[in-house]
Amino acid sequence: MKADKLTMTLLFDLYGELLTQKQRDCFDLYCNQDYSLSEIAEEMGTTRQGVHDAVTRAEAWLLRIEEVVHGLQNVQRNKRIAAELEALAEALPGQRPEDLPQTAAAITAAAKAIKE
Repeated sequence: MKADKLTMTLLFDLYGELLTQKQRDCFDLYCNQDYSLSEIAEEMGTTRQGVHDAVTRAEAWLLRIEEVVHGLQNVQRNKRIAAELEALAEALPGQRPEDLPQTAAAITAAAKAIKE
């Protein structure tokens, strides 16, 4: 399963320390610095194939970790919930008193979702 570069960069930010040093270096240069495989090979004194293998293994490992841990998925979900909470809070001053219990219930539900 191949993911887009943005997703891979986010996964690298979350789990990069779990990679080997060579994988971290190759992956950072490839995804974050936009080096070509040949440029990385020259920089690191290795072969293009070696760099390709390191990047491929790093991608597979990061995706596998995310499948198990769901860290990025949880971060993105919590950001959506935080935005929902913010919108609910901003709407409070203009609400009618009879609508406040419904808004309070929505805020409570969103807060509980963050805990899950």
